[in-house]
Amino acid sequence: MKKIVVALSVLTLLASCVSKKKYQELEARNKETQDLLNTCTVKLNTCLEEKAGLAARVEGLKDHNETLITTSKNLTMLTSKGAENLEKSLESLKEKDLKITRLQDALTRKDSVTLALVSSLKSTVGISDPDIEINVEKGVVYISIADKLLFKSGSYEVTDRAKGVLAKVAKVVNDKPDFECMVEGHTDNVPYIGNGVLLDNWDLSVKRSTSIIRVLTNQLGVKPEQLVAAGRSSYVPLVSNDSAENRARNRRTRIVVLPKIDQFYDMIEKEMKKQQGK
Repeated sequence: MKKIVVALSVLTLLASCVSKKKYQELEARNKETQDLLNTCTVKLNTCLEEKAGLAARVEGLKDHNETLITTSKNLTMLTSKGAENLEKSLESLKEKDLKITRLQDALTRKDSVTLALVSSLKSTVGISDPDIEINVEKGVVYISIADKLLFKSGSYEVTDRAKGVLAKVAKVVNDKPDFECMVEGHTDNVPYIGNGVLLDNWDLSVKRSTSIIRVLTNQLGVKPEQLVAAGRSSYVPLVSNDSAENRARNRRTRIVVLPKIDQFYDMIEKEMKKQQGK
């Protein structure tokens, strides 16, 4: 710019010294130079703007790149945690599957014991007598004996005939020291009228239960700790108490044979501890 200004000044000073033709030539060249300068200035400004734009894009790309790097690191961390959580979940599922398998094994074993017990009872006690029923309900073995085999009407003294039946039951119980037996007394719905010692059918049902237990323990060698006395009065009938025949069916003593289920759960717990120790 300074050179051009100086040149213009020189031209002005020399205007009076040069010919008109020469002056016009110089003026034309000056105009060309000025036009060239203007063009260069425009291009320079355009380049500067483009440079600024490119610099902004570079900064944006840097920020985006840093964001991608951070996201990638976070994804790596999340993937690692996800894999760890998945592994823990799989281990938990394996443990639950193991528990279920052990429980199923224990229940299968219990069912096998129950079936074996039923077979033993039926072969020992016999199944031909209609007044003695042996069945399984929900995995529990029941021996139901009609009261006419055990007691006289309104009495809780065990008959001599009953002792022969109870001896067969005692044999099975004595062969299974890990079992417990609950002796349940049941009556019909006719109110008990006694001598004042027993107040009602509750007392009669319980007294009949304890009378049978005394025969089993004192005369037939069953361990007292294996027996449980229970009375249900008339509140768990087999049939409606609407006839003499049905009331006779409801007057009964039921012996519930109970394998100690806690032994099976102990087995499960021991197996689980073994698996956890591996």
